[in-house]
Amino acid sequence: MGLAWQQGPLATGSVGHFLTEQPLPPRLLYAEPLRRRMRVCFADRWIADSEDVILLHEPGRYPVAYFPRDDIEEGILTPEGRVTQHPDLGDTAWFAAKVAGREANHSAWQHTALPPHAAALEGRLAFAWRAMDAFYEENERIVGHAADAYHRIDIRSTSRHLVVRDGERVIADTKHPLALYESGFAPRWYVPRENIDASALKLVELQTFCPYKGICSYYDVGSHKRAAWSYLNAWPEVGRVTNLVSFEPDKIDVYLDGTKLYLEPGQTVIPHGVDRGLDTDEVLRKTPLGAIR
Repeated sequence: MGLAWQQGPLATGSVGHFLTEQPLPPRLLYAEPLRRRMRVCFADRWIADSEDVILLHEPGRYPVAYFPRDDIEEGILTPEGRVTQHPDLGDTAWFAAKVAGREANHSAWQHTALPPHAAALEGRLAFAWRAMDAFYEENERIVGHAADAYHRIDIRSTSRHLVVRDGERVIADTKHPLALYESGFAPRWYVPRENIDASALKLVELQTFCPYKGICSYYDVGSHKRAAWSYLNAWPEVGRVTNLVSFEPDKIDVYLDGTKLYLEPGQTVIPHGVDRGLDTDEVLRKTPLGAIR
């Protein structure tokens, strides 16, 4: 969840609300300086490099980075003559990226008839994430989408008593789970492996990708499909939950201090956004090291 995605403040399904006398417009767009150096790699070369990126937050979409035209290598982008309509920002012209034998159609766009209130995006272009080889902040690769500063994860130790049951069978029992608080979501409880009956977990082939935690693996528990998950090698920022297991309370019985947990409304993770899918292939794709300098 970020500022405008899932249950964020600007999302259509926001978990909270603004305390205003008048209702807000159904769609609010928010643009702000990224204040980080961001680079785009295509065909093993940097085609954009900027410290003046604007991040656009739009309801139901991942954050989109807009680069000044002057910070994009000249001659890389070719107009396609294709124009679409953005519901708030008007005419949108599309470009193909071409570099030494490589070509990617519909790989960048620019809003060419912006209303006065959206002048911050004037003269800027955005790149289709999957059309490029990789995006970086400094020398660190950013996977999934432009980083959303409003997406936060906090992990806390606790002495709460968490028990997971499949009927009469105890699957997990711990008095030291980790509580993971993620923007817009109810707490998730992660259990150390030593407090779990390992024979109850059956690893399945499915894996998904979270831009903030890494690649997620899933387990069946008895007849309960994908009732548990684990980040076997979580991103360093959330390394404390690496190899711990969390259980889905709408698929198996989870009790916290004797109270049965339920999945709260709106908590289902949306694995694919309207912009594109988020999948493990992007994470596993070889990083184009040859371009880094």
